[in-house]
Amino acid sequence: MRRSLNPRRQLLVTGGAIALALGSACAPQAPSPSGSSGGGANPDLAAQAAGSRPTPPLIQDGEFNLEPSSRLTGWQQRWVDSTLATLSLRERIGQMVQVWVLADYANTQDSSFAELRRWIVDDGVGSATISLGSPIEAAAKINAMQALAKVPMQFASDLEPALGRLQGGVFTHYMIAAGGATEFPTAMAIAATGRDSDAYEVGKVIGREARAVGIDINFAPVVDVNNNPANPVINTRSFGEDPARVARLSAGFVKGSQEVGVFATAKHFPGHGDTDVDSHVGLPVVTADWARMQRVELVPFRAAIDAGVGLVMSAHIALPAIEGDSTTPATLSPHIITDVLRDTLGFEGLTITDALSMDGVGKGYTVEESAVLAVKAGTDILLKPDDPTRAINAVLAAVQRGEISEERIAASARRVLELKARSGIAFNPMVDLARLRQVVGAPAHRALAEDIATRAVTLVREQPGALPVGGRGTVVVQYMPETELRAGREFTTALRTVLPDVRIIALSPSSAQSQLDAARAQAERAERVVIAAYVRRMEGQGRPAIPVAVASTLDAIAKSRGARAVTIAFGNPYLLRQLPSAGTYLTTYSVGDASERAAAQAILGQAAITGRTPVSLPGYFKLGDGVQRPASR
Repeated sequence: MRRSLNPRRQLLVTGGAIALALGSACAPQAPSPSGSSGGGANPDLAAQAAGSRPTPPLIQDGEFNLEPSSRLTGWQQRWVDSTLATLSLRERIGQMVQVWVLADYANTQDSSFAELRRWIVDDGVGSATISLGSPIEAAAKINAMQALAKVPMQFASDLEPALGRLQGGVFTHYMIAAGGATEFPTAMAIAATGRDSDAYEVGKVIGREARAVGIDINFAPVVDVNNNPANPVINTRSFGEDPARVARLSAGFVKGSQEVGVFATAKHFPGHGDTDVDSHVGLPVVTADWARMQRVELVPFRAAIDAGVGLVMSAHIALPAIEGDSTTPATLSPHIITDVLRDTLGFEGLTITDALSMDGVGKGYTVEESAVLAVKAGTDILLKPDDPTRAINAVLAAVQRGEISEERIAASARRVLELKARSGIAFNPMVDLARLRQVVGAPAHRALAEDIATRAVTLVREQPGALPVGGRGTVVVQYMPETELRAGREFTTALRTVLPDVRIIALSPSSAQSQLDAARAQAERAERVVIAAYVRRMEGQGRPAIPVAVASTLDAIAKSRGARAVTIAFGNPYLLRQLPSAGTYLTTYSVGDASERAAAQAILGQAAITGRTPVSLPGYFKLGDGVQRPASR
């Protein structure tokens, strides 16, 4: 049955602010005449809750009460109490499960949509992570899911630090980008600008765009302190290696996001920065003791909690010095989730696991075991179990066996409902598709992304005479994986505004040695050489590095050309370890159109270079390094 919506519930836009007009009936919808369980809650309770209350006030930017310590309003509290009272034990457990959904088009008779309908209608899942699709399709699918839900659902996404996963894709025949949400440079790039307020502004813009799509939980910021250059999974997702600076930027991002009605999520607790294993493919072991954790890893989490962060996501990492063994993931540890996070740090918000489908927890435990152990550890939401139905049934069975109390389930279900009431999605679940186009990808948002990308470019090393790049006979040697279909297009287009005869040599992981030799020979004959490496950090895809044979070729070119070569690392700033001969080395910390344009402007002298590294690489550069260079052209 399609949910009937009170016509007084509407989403308003006043200038740049988002306002929620919440109708007077704040209780769940009454069920359909057919008695379908997909329609709503107990009509008697709904009528009692509605009563003769006045219409709730508008909620505008800066007026949301998302902080866990803030009191619910009367109408929010009544909705939580009345809704919880209508839910069976299994339905309460369902509110604790979050499924993963593609933001793709699917016919209502498609098998993937049928599965989704079963999760919502039969299992009563409380939320979904939505990813990989255009903003319009994401919003339309959210509306379709909300129409099926007995209790309005929450929607989350990995928006660190942008709705970059809500792009329209690339039409490969003609390489036409299909557009999408604003894409900001990475968290590390934001830190490289040196302006702490950037994190707040980015958090606010991402929140506005997410809200317009129907997303009210952002799985960001990453508050991990990336103090291990070999980290294959955090890397540029982090604000850097200085705990105090990471703490300030994380708190700013949290405040910006939550001021506009989107919950921020501090992750990955208690700290995933000092690892060299990707938790998507294995269980990393962090050897830090409690004193070190207090001094480094926990500092940003404390700051995020003090800033009122709504959620904390656990990490699939082992901490033998804290937990006592090297096999128990923090996600499944009561000592970590309850004793440390709740009792020691005083977190009052909602706890969520990292994806339970990841091998960091999935290899050692069945769906049933990980679900039950996570709840016992103190988790409120189980994120992406491989089989949501089995996970719900397992937790239900554990309650029936007496392993988990009904009060424990009720406490988590209440926290979930409180989030829905605080964000307003409980009262206005449907997305206005026309309004979406007024917010997502707005020119002012894209201008901020371009500005941050420009100020983030960091000149780590410079040989005299290398910059600006000019003259005739310039060769650009580009390395990128085959999956980076658009990499280099904006960069070379921008270069050609000044260097119309620039020549491009493209290398990939599959380039044969004969191709590498030919590229080296051509580059060594050129007047000027630009080496551009596009190395994005990808979860579960191994280390963010260049293949050895390709790196050796690029390093040899940089060494032979000396001051006539400029090397740019798009993405991973630690690539200098593989290219030690690069005498002039810049990094953007990001792979994306804005960063490509910024890098081109920097080496052409069209923009000042002002970034400073928020990380260090022993033997190569220190924290805060960055040659400052004014625009010259």
